[in-house]
Amino acid sequence: MRTELSIILVAMIVFALLLIGIITYFGLEPFYKENKIRKLFSTYKKIEALTDDYDDFSTELYQIAEQDNIRITVTDSQFESYDSTAGRDDGRYVIRLFGYYSGFFSDDIKILIKTDEYTVQQTADKRVNVNYLEMWGQLSDGDFFLIATPLESMTQTAHLSMTFYVLVGLATIILSILIINLVIRRYTRPIALLTDQAKSMADLNFETRYTGNETNEIGELGESFNKMADELEKTISELKTANVELMRDNERKSKVDEVRLEFLNNVSHELKTPITLIQGYAEGLKDNIAEDADSRDFYCDVIIDEASKMNTMVRKLLTLNQLEFGNDQTIMDRFDLVQLISGVIEGMQIMIEDAGAQLVFAPPSPVYVWGDEFKMEEVVTNYLSNAIHHAEGERRIEITIREEGSIVRTSVFNTGMPIPEDDIDHVFEKFYKVDKARTREYGGSGIGLSIVKAIMDGHHQSCGVENCPDGVLFWFTLEGCGEDDSADLALIRTTL
Repeated sequence: MRTELSIILVAMIVFALLLIGIITYFGLEPFYKENKIRKLFSTYKKIEALTDDYDDFSTELYQIAEQDNIRITVTDSQFESYDSTAGRDDGRYVIRLFGYYSGFFSDDIKILIKTDEYTVQQTADKRVNVNYLEMWGQLSDGDFFLIATPLESMTQTAHLSMTFYVLVGLATIILSILIINLVIRRYTRPIALLTDQAKSMADLNFETRYTGNETNEIGELGESFNKMADELEKTISELKTANVELMRDNERKSKVDEVRLEFLNNVSHELKTPITLIQGYAEGLKDNIAEDADSRDFYCDVIIDEASKMNTMVRKLLTLNQLEFGNDQTIMDRFDLVQLISGVIEGMQIMIEDAGAQLVFAPPSPVYVWGDEFKMEEVVTNYLSNAIHHAEGERRIEITIREEGSIVRTSVFNTGMPIPEDDIDHVFEKFYKVDKARTREYGGSGIGLSIVKAIMDGHHQSCGVENCPDGVLFWFTLEGCGEDDSADLALIRTTL
């Protein structure tokens, strides 16, 4: 647009200058000749006025000729005595006047105006190759007059004026191009900023804002763009939430009966062991099997511990039930994943230190994603807790974030024994335990990873587990917001 406007404005200036040049070229000479004719008439009237006073006639005649740059010759009616300002050509001008009057000189004469009192004509003096504009006739007192002015000066002036005009025109065009570029840049720069903002909004990036300070219509348009970006971000968030709810409603109808039956079977199975232990130790206390205080304390501790594990399992089962039945709404927001992970790490710092684990996290620049921030905190907490409990050898835990196109992949790795290939496809199933003895040891119920799977399914995203040469890696994906174009974020080790 800047180029088009520059071309149009420069073309208009060139056209205007060219039009003025054409008018000047073809109209200057007629205009100048007309002005000369008016000078001849003015001189004629002055000479006519001098006939009333012959005392200073010659002096006044020379003053008029000098003032108007013309030659004047006045003779009596017999062409015998005369006054002339032609200098050494006085006699020749008297002869020319007599020749015009008698009709003897008629060649190379172009009559312009002819009346009874005077004649205006254009003649050529071949002797000196000069054109003249002449006026001759008879004054009111009977004297004859001849007024002549050379046209050569007019032609030279016209050529000189055109040359000067061309040079000024070129300088004007060059200066106009510079000024036009500066002016157009001032008005097109805000439009370019608005175009960039529109492209960013088309890529669903609503962080960019119009920062111009114009007070005209462009400034108002920029403010409207900013308001539109805010409204679009809010609307897209609402649409994503509504879309998630719609898909969940469609899936919930076919899964309700299946989940209900599976839930009841799993609950009865998982609660069987802690209830049996509680019942057995309670009966032992009632039958006074534990006679000493230490034994009674041991029995009580077992009952309290099993009750606590059962309580934790029930709460997790309720959470999982809500997720799978679709009773828990997923709120899609745009949030910083790096900040969320950092908060989880800070909250689990004591667990990390008690386990003697070394945690490595790469806190890059903010990575914005779409998701339910509170549920994703639950996912990260489950992954990190699982890694802490299963870390072995170096007891090293690494959390990495990698952007793969529009998807952000988060991984939690811990050193230790790999998961058997027969079990790796079942780790996200409810109540599935790879190492039942170890899971029982730290109070695991086999529900945490099922909750992770349910949350990711609610987001319509993926999660998984992979065996590595020196450990196990759990991962999940979220939809990115395009805040960072880097494909692979560097790993910065931070020892906690």
